[in-house]
Order: sequence, then C-alpha cells, then structure tokens
Amino acid sequence: MEAERRPAPGPPSEGLFADGHLILWTLCSVLLPVFITFWCSLQRSRRQLHRRDIFRKSKHGWRDTDLFSQPTYCCVCAQHILRGAFCDCCGLRVDEDCLKKADKRFQCKEIMLKNDSKVLDAMPHHWIRGNVPLCSYCMVCKQQCGSQPKLCDYRCIWCQKTVHDECMKHSLKNEKCDFGEFKNLIIPPSYLTSINQMRKDKKTDYEVLASKLGKQWTPLIILANSRSGTNMGEGLLGEFRILLNPVQIFDVTKTPPIKALQLCTLLPYYSARVLVCGGDGTVGWVLDAVDDMKIKGQEKYIPQVAVLPLGTGNDLSNTLGWGAGYAGEIPVAQVLRNVMEADGIKLDRWKVQVTNKGYYNLRKPKEFTMNNYFSVGPDALMALNFHAHREKAPSLFSSRILNKAVYLFYGTKDCLVQECKDLNKKVELELDGERVALPNLEGMMMVYWKLLEYMGLSTVLRFK
Repeated sequence: MEAERRPAPGPPSEGLFADGHLILWTLCSVLLPVFITFWCSLQRSRRQLHRRDIFRKSKHGWRDTDLFSQPTYCCVCAQHILRGAFCDCCGLRVDEDCLKKADKRFQCKEIMLKNDSKVLDAMPHHWIRGNVPLCSYCMVCKQQCGSQPKLCDYRCIWCQKTVHDECMKHSLKNEKCDFGEFKNLIIPPSYLTSINQMRKDKKTDYEVLASKLGKQWTPLIILANSRSGTNMGEGLLGEFRILLNPVQIFDVTKTPPIKALQLCTLLPYYSARVLVCGGDGTVGWVLDAVDDMKIKGQEKYIPQVAVLPLGTGNDLSNTLGWGAGYAGEIPVAQVLRNVMEADGIKLDRWKVQVTNKGYYNLRKPKEFTMNNYFSVGPDALMALNFHAHREKAPSLFSSRILNKAVYLFYGTKDCLVQECKDLNKKVELELDGERVALPNLEGMMMVYWKLLEYMGLSTVLRFK
C-alpha cells in the first residue's frame, strides 16, 4: 500500500517571519496603551511640575487652590479670580497665568537682610497691595479697609497692619515697622543678619543684640507634624509663616527636631519657646531632642515647650491645659496669644529599660524615655498597630473620629484573638528597686521592665 503523499514543508524563514509579526503586534498592543496613559498623565501634571520648579528657584511658597475663601484679585493683573496660587509666607495671590511675573516682581519675606543693613531697630514696612483680611481697619484713619470690589489697600506682611491707598500716599512713606502684636515672638531679619556677621567674626555675645529687642522678647519656634491626627499640620505651617519669620517654622517630617532646635543656639540664654503642633508622640520626640541638647552641653539654650494638640489622644496636652484636640476652632493668632500668656512648669521624665529575661541573654537592653505614662499589653499593641498602618497610608488618617474608630477596631480584634494572653505571668516590673505586681497584665514576651533612672525635669508651658 502506497504511503499518502504529504505536502513538502515550506522554508524555515516563512515561519520565523510569521512569528516576528506576531511578536511585533503583541508589543504594539501592550506598549501603545501604556504610552498613551503616560502621555496623558504627563500633560495633566505639567502645571504641578512647573510650580515645583518655581518653588525651588524662588523664596515664595506657592500653593494651588481651586477656590479662594474670600473675594480675591490677582496682585499682577488686578482681575477677579476664583482659583489660582497663593504664597503661604507673604500672602500674595495670583492667577495661574501671572505666576511667573509675580515671582519676579514681588519679593517674599526676607529671612535675612542684605549685608549693608546696619540698623537693627529700623525695619521698614513690607507692603503688598490688595486682598487684605476681612474686617481690617486702616492704621491711619481707623476706617475699614478692603471694602471696594477691586485690588486696593495695603497690608504689611510683618506687622499685619493695613492702610488705605490714600493714607499710604500721605502718611506712611517713611514709617518703620514694629512687627505688630507678635513682635516678642518674631525673630527679626536684621537680628539674623547681625548674628551671621558675629559668627564670621567668631563672636557669641548675643545678649547685646537681644537687649535692643527688649526684655519681653521670647522668640517662638514652631515644630509641626503634618501627619498627626487630622493632617492639619501643613495648613498650620502656612498660617504661622504669615504671622512669623519663615525661618522659625519647621515640619518635623522633613526636618528632625534635633536639627530644628539648633536655631535656639543662635538666641539668648533661656529665651526661646517651642510650640509643638502634634500628638503625644510628636511631643515626646521633641522632648527627646531637648534631652540630646543637654548631652551636648547646650543646657542654657533649652527652650520651654508648649503644645497644640493635633493628635488622636493628646493626653499630655490635655493635662497641661492646652485641650484634648485642636480642630481650627480658634484662629492661629489666638494660639500665639495663648503661648505668650502661658506659665512655665516642670515635667518629670524617666528612663525605662527593657531586657529579655534569661541566664544566656546576649541582647543589649532597650532604653527609652517616659513622659507621663507607658503601656504594656493590649493598649500598647493597639497603639503599635495603629502607628504601623498610619505610616503605610498617612492620607487615610485625616479625621480624629476615624482614627479613634481604627483604635476601636484593633481593640476589639485583640479581645477576640488575645495576642497578649497571660502577659502578667511573663513580665516583671521593678520601680526604684522594688517589684510591682501586675495582676491584670497580658502579653507574650518574657521581658523585664525597670525604671532605670530619673532623667530630671523638662520645662513645659501650661495654659490656664
């Protein structure tokens, strides 16, 4: 029986050519949508990238807004605008198209004066025109400013005083700025200029400069945590920059407290105050930095600490009279007044040592500082889980009520899972050489807690 004839196979190049077409079309079908998506996202973010570039090259801190909170006029073209950009240091408000012109035409707050400035107590006003605060009054004629529907009247970005256009022409040509209501909290640019010159000359007698500013001068440093509690820290930073010198304002998520507090070393002894905007964890972070200043021999520069409660619990703040939580119910100017009126008290701080229990333990004991309390067991586990989730997704924790709901979730979970069962049988607590019974404690690790030594007193501010 003859075998069936089969068609002869084609040349190998035809199969490779077909495979090449298939690979090419597959790559096009995959890469083309990716390229289109990337191009669209690049077009959408062009404006944001342009603003960031201007921010890096300029002293202005431009921030975008979709709707201004009051009738607003562009400082360049004088047109009425609903959206645009504003500087969170000097308060300039401009349209999107006028941003480059505003950045070149208007100078922001001067952190330091030029080298040819020799007079410490003769700071001139720094006026910007238009968009004065609502219900503001002229410092000359005492009549309301900003009442006309146009770009009119002036505001000094240092003393916050306002004046009419007509009064400016006739009365305030040679007026000097006294820094207004918060002059005792502001670090003047001329002071930093003089300090810079003294450091070049290797001089450290800052008391001579401070004597010209008065005995009531207690400069304030703002340390805000933009991730605490309701995520209000970023907005508060801008409001404080408008009222104070921008050099006094720090975001602790970008500049650690130990670095920010080095500004105190440029100020007279025992004069500085610090306002911590955050929760108990942020306050503890700042107080640890204060302890580091003691170790470095900078006891004379240690500041007094006040608290603006932005966290979830805020136990220390509530104990010191600053309230259980801040949600913008009082203006920032009133917060500064409260700091000026606060009294200093002493706060106990202890060092706590944690070691593993056993004869062959080679691990180094862990040490940390306690302000008013520390936790062992379910409540500590709940706080740790909350902190870990907030570090992963800080934008989700923007409400104090939502944060407490997350705490409730982890507390309910621990009641069911009981990860800290029989901790009271595995933990020993020693206080000043004496063991303390822990009948209601629960947990899993064999640890040994000991209040190692008394760290001393830190000065904090209490508001009555």
